Amino acid sequence: MDKRVVVTGCGIVSPIGNDVPTFWKNLIDGVCGIDYIKSFPTDDLPVKIAGEVKDFNPSDYAIEPGFARKQDKFTLFAVAAAWQ
Repeated sequence: MDKRVVVTGCGIVSPIGNDVPTFWKNLIDGVCGIDYIKSFPTDDLPVKIAGEVKDFNPSDYAIEPGFARKQDKFTLFAVAAAWQ
């Protein structure tokens, strides 16, 4: 393979940080992103824990409210990571 790849930046939205510096610090410190599910009721589910992204606000990443309303949350995560 002769193709080259150039990495021009990093971005991340994850259960242990919504930006690269926070993610990296929490990763090095051994912070666990697994916690009780808070985004929907789990009363009838056998599993009550997950790795949820916390404190995500699309406007922090220059995502307009009209666009944010029409997108899936995982699309917003990808756009935020790309924006970073």
